[in-house]
Amino acid sequence: MEKKGTHKIPVIFDTDANNELDDQHALAYLLFSGDAFTVKGVTVNATYNGGNINEQYAEAERILKLTTEDGKIPLFKGANGNFEQIRKEISNSHFDGDSAVNFIISQAKSNTKYPLVLIAVGKLTNVALALQKDPSIIKKVRVVWLGSNYPEPGEYNQDNDTAAMNYVLNTNVPFEMVTVRYGKPSGTDAVRVTPQEISQHMPGRGPQVSLPVTGRHQDAFTTFGDYSINLFQHITYNGNPPGRALYDMAAVAIVKNPTWASMKEIPAPILQNNTWQERPANPRKIKLWENFKKNAILQDFYNTMEHYVLAERE
Repeated sequence: MEKKGTHKIPVIFDTDANNELDDQHALAYLLFSGDAFTVKGVTVNATYNGGNINEQYAEAERILKLTTEDGKIPLFKGANGNFEQIRKEISNSHFDGDSAVNFIISQAKSNTKYPLVLIAVGKLTNVALALQKDPSIIKKVRVVWLGSNYPEPGEYNQDNDTAAMNYVLNTNVPFEMVTVRYGKPSGTDAVRVTPQEISQHMPGRGPQVSLPVTGRHQDAFTTFGDYSINLFQHITYNGNPPGRALYDMAAVAIVKNPTWASMKEIPAPILQNNTWQERPANPRKIKLWENFKKNAILQDFYNTMEHYVLAERE
């Protein structure tokens, strides 16, 4: 039963799950934070890395199985292509990404008590298509997107579908950019871990599943924590000390606890010719997240892995 003045945050997680390894950690963190979230479902899209939509779906399905949420939290295939390719087809009964897009719309329309939070950690194609297909959901959702090096160009999720991002920027939907900012301390790139830290904190973390799950590198696992270690064993490290950023996980963290970063409102800019154009007179405002509290976020991540509470749909 909800305590007075509190509620669990309803979420759809939109992911290019097979891209590298931060998506998997973000999804597990979300699914193990059942004290904070209800998870309506997971939608996937395909970006440059990680294969087509079937491979992205397969990796998300592995995480659902390893967290014992497969069959409880629904999973839908979204866009293989980009927004400009697909948008003219959305009036058809079937189009690229229709399962995810229609699911987003249906959940937004049925979620009347609190805004549905779309935590998008890949390209914004599925989100933009849903907003275009049914603008009535604009007032029913809150889009939290892990993306952009704003005010600089050149970020992966942004570059995978710039048109989708610009469409959302020009749509009057509540929109929050969780900055990446490669190599800078102010973005989620700073929320990084070393393989030694993962080896220390993650062995055996999460529920034990009865049927081993074959990971994308062909080894089999019965806990998410052990799969986490394997993912880190098959990735290239960067920085000093060598490690990897858990960008997407930080996006989930600031929805869970907004004090773990700083937020400011800005007039919505637009990206043209790979350059951010400021629009100071734009009445549309968006939120910009930066200066992430790495230690607090990672402490909660590891604590959640050890003391997980499985998320439910309702």
